[in-house]
Amino acid sequence: MNKKEIHSDYKKKIDKFKEYNKAYFEDSNPKVSDKNYDDLKKKILELEKNYKFLESKDSPSNVIGHKPSKNFSKSLHKVPMLSLGNAFSKEDLVNFEKKISNFLSLRKNVEIYYSTEPKIDGISASLTYKKGKFYKGLSRGDGKEGEDITENLATINDIPKIILSNDFPNEIDIRGEVFIQNSDFTNLREKFANPRNAASGSLRQKDPKDTKKIPLKFIAYTFGYEKGLLVNNQFEYLKKLSEWGFKTNPLNKLISGVSNLIKNYNEVEKKRSNLDFDIDGIVYKVNDFSMQKRLGNVANAPRWAIAHKFSSNKAISKILDIEIQIGRTGALTPVAKIKPINIGGVIVSNATLHNEDEINRKDIRVGDTAVIERAGDVIPHILSVDIKKRIKNSSRFIFPKNCPSCGSKTIKEFNKVTKKIDAVRRCSSKDYYCDKISIEKLKHFVSKEAFNIDGFGKKIVEGFWKKKLIKFPHDIFKLEYNKIEKLEGWGKLSVENLKYSINQKKQISLERFIYSLGIRHIGLENAKLLSKHFISFSNFKNLSQSNKYDDLINLDGIGETQINSIKIFFSNYLNIKILDELEKVLTVNNVTVTKSNGILKNKSFLVTGKLNGISRAEVKSLIEENSGTTVSSVTNKLNYLIIGDKPTKRKVESAKQLKIKIIDQAEFLKMLNKTS
Repeated sequence: MNKKEIHSDYKKKIDKFKEYNKAYFEDSNPKVSDKNYDDLKKKILELEKNYKFLESKDSPSNVIGHKPSKNFSKSLHKVPMLSLGNAFSKEDLVNFEKKISNFLSLRKNVEIYYSTEPKIDGISASLTYKKGKFYKGLSRGDGKEGEDITENLATINDIPKIILSNDFPNEIDIRGEVFIQNSDFTNLREKFANPRNAASGSLRQKDPKDTKKIPLKFIAYTFGYEKGLLVNNQFEYLKKLSEWGFKTNPLNKLISGVSNLIKNYNEVEKKRSNLDFDIDGIVYKVNDFSMQKRLGNVANAPRWAIAHKFSSNKAISKILDIEIQIGRTGALTPVAKIKPINIGGVIVSNATLHNEDEINRKDIRVGDTAVIERAGDVIPHILSVDIKKRIKNSSRFIFPKNCPSCGSKTIKEFNKVTKKIDAVRRCSSKDYYCDKISIEKLKHFVSKEAFNIDGFGKKIVEGFWKKKLIKFPHDIFKLEYNKIEKLEGWGKLSVENLKYSINQKKQISLERFIYSLGIRHIGLENAKLLSKHFISFSNFKNLSQSNKYDDLINLDGIGETQINSIKIFFSNYLNIKILDELEKVLTVNNVTVTKSNGILKNKSFLVTGKLNGISRAEVKSLIEENSGTTVSSVTNKLNYLIIGDKPTKRKVESAKQLKIKIIDQAEFLKMLNKTS
């Protein structure tokens, strides 16, 4: 096909995709099956990857899930509805439990009990009750904000409207899953593609009377905000839910030990096809609420829970080509373009090859017949190739020694921590001097965890870049909307919506701003630590002038690797200029110090040696909760050195020389009015 024919084929597929989306999201009457819908999405994405001139704001690469309906108002969750980390193997579960034990500093013989709950494939909802009455119902939305679908949820018989139990909390957000049983779905096949689509479409009906006609079910499994909940663990809470009139999953169990979790997992997977509802894995939650509270969360997921997804799917396909993609940190990632194959109901045409060493170790070549694995939502990857089926005269894949984008030399860096050469090869160009790195950095800048600009997806970034509408982050806030309105696929309304979305994001927290810059080795958690240290945007920006990089050494969680990355970032004049330009168009909010009057205010701590029954991570949490700070080395800014068993002699001696107060675990807990 020539360029015109390709574009015509692409436009037809986009129009179909829009038609299917409207049928599902607006009319709640899907025109095709999930499989056909997914196939169309894959074909569109495949075309976009093969032909860079293709772009559309209605592409599946820009349309993720769906925006909150205009039919429903938005409302914030009092406690965010977090996502879960995934486990796919016994090793993953062993590591999960090991992290819990290490964080809580548990003895080896201490058993951890888990509430194991099969994960229903439905629509998450949060029900707020006040004084026993159903008050408000929200969809999950983006986890922080959901749609107010109270009237539609109120039509579900499984949801109690009034609870008279004396032990029911004064206020609580009961959370669970709305779904349709497979047996009930039989009568709905002509209207909906599958049970999950039926549940989603029904909850978003304009008229609650229409929702009431659908046999929706609700299973409760957790809670968000609570005031007056009198239970100590998850399994006890599930029993209380039943007593209060909520349905719970009949396959819930209380289990300890990874081997027993695996046994139960295998048993449930065997029952899967005979269940009257769809499940896609099992959620494991640390049963004890006090442990959950101590463990807390990391970024957008709790430390105390994980979803064990059901078995992976494998298939055999042919490697048609190997392409090199360039990330925002300059990393060159090889991707195998494979002959499209159906794996677990999803058409797969790409598989990651990880890095140069992986290709060499597995001797992967173009033309090879390969085993492709897709586990849960993980990107498909190549397990192995069949050398016996290898074509004659095939040659090894040679990794480019120069960047395919800017021509700069590609390098493998020496890792000072591991004392080894990194497996990843990188473009040696500095940030925005390489076009591909620039584009990826802009994608990161507008991503969900950063500025989260609604309607400004990856394909929009690429499209605006090609049209020379954006080159640097600050260009996003200075767009020439009159030019965009004239572009294909855009109109006055869509441009107004984009303008509104961008203007809404001109105010941002310092931690999200730091994260948005895409500084290598600075993830969300590091950005939070840095924001707490700098407090304001001006303090952060002035680091290039003050040159106080050594102060960062005292931040517990920020190491030499992160500090070097920050130095490299500020050594680039272009980055300083970008910060100056962003300051002109943005309001970066100062960090609000919580519990500023805690009992450890203005006190800094460092731990050395092993403590009894409590980990360093938990000690750090306790210190921060009480307005104290933790540092990573002994300096004259340290107030207290907490010593445990076998402390580092050098740290103890340094503390003595600097006349820093040395305390043991009991003295520290006494400061918090706690006992060991």
